[in-house]
Amino acid sequence: MAGARALLRQCPLLLPQDRHGTAYEGFVTAQGRDFHIRILLPVDLQLKNARIECSWRLKKILHGYRHILKQRLHSCPDLVSFMVELKTVLEIALKNTQDLHIPRPPEYYSCLIRDLEILGWNRVAYVDTGLTTVKLKAEDSCGRQHLITLKLNAKYPTEPPGCLVDFPVPFAVSWMPQNSLIDIYNQFLAALESLKEFWDALDEIDGKTWVLEPENPTRSATNRRIAIGNNVSVNVEVDPRHPNMLPECYFLGADHEVNPLRTKLNSNMHLWDPEISLLQNLRELLEIDFPSRVVLEKSDFAKDCGICYAYRLEGSVPDHVCDDPRCGQPFHQACLYEWLQGLPTSRQSFNVIFGECPYCNKPLTLKSSMKKL
Repeated sequence: MAGARALLRQCPLLLPQDRHGTAYEGFVTAQGRDFHIRILLPVDLQLKNARIECSWRLKKILHGYRHILKQRLHSCPDLVSFMVELKTVLEIALKNTQDLHIPRPPEYYSCLIRDLEILGWNRVAYVDTGLTTVKLKAEDSCGRQHLITLKLNAKYPTEPPGCLVDFPVPFAVSWMPQNSLIDIYNQFLAALESLKEFWDALDEIDGKTWVLEPENPTRSATNRRIAIGNNVSVNVEVDPRHPNMLPECYFLGADHEVNPLRTKLNSNMHLWDPEISLLQNLRELLEIDFPSRVVLEKSDFAKDCGICYAYRLEGSVPDHVCDDPRCGQPFHQACLYEWLQGLPTSRQSFNVIFGECPYCNKPLTLKSSMKKL
């Protein structure tokens, strides 16, 4: 209910279309204009698999920002956070669309070229033909490559450019009329260093374990689903501002496999040491060694769904496993939900459906959202 109230405050014209909270339709407002939008969520409510439908007008305005919105769908923890990001991107897009029709004075071009020369052309990755969009590249202290996209309006440098970055946290620019691109660039570098420990932690996970999701993580992605064994994994949600603290964890797999892991985590939580890496902490708290990338292949953990016989289904992977140790068949949550709904012997209570495993006929329970620790 708290999430629904927060969404209503943020987008009062976007209303739920069903009692499960999987469909929303209405309008998103930016700069006094309303744009029709429809959001369809899967039964597990994961934003990364959401489908967004909108008017042709909104689609045209956001055309150049699709990759940004896709990143936000993968990184935002809930629909409210994504709508905040969407409105921010829409505000920038509208402002830049309007600015395209405003003729730039000669001083705009001379000032921009001067700023680029002061900054150094070696830091420029891209400039469009109209000199309204500039992409700058930077390397952090660990050698990671990053880009910042600047959308300049006709009043530059009196007004700051819009900034788009692949960060897990908002990037707010401090700007005064006498500032230039190098001031934004220096703030960008400072922000990169503030996120160093966060990216270090996730890079170690990416390099030393088998990450099942996201398949191709962006720098803004804060979660990793790490393989532990056959049809057993843990999803960790890392706080970008406090990456050395205990992350939010939830386990996926059959109860007889994940319950001992939950018990170990709860029992050893007090042993968490912020002085050692996140991955090493997880190893010690769970008392396990994560499967090595050297010895095993990802296919050893990527078992196909027992219903659709595919591993990936619209971006999601099999995340529900039969609890019977003799079966252990994995399923996509969406596939299993539809299967159980079609059986006359299944019954449903709120967001929980009770039925039988399609393979071994043992009792099976499915919740419409993932079980968290």
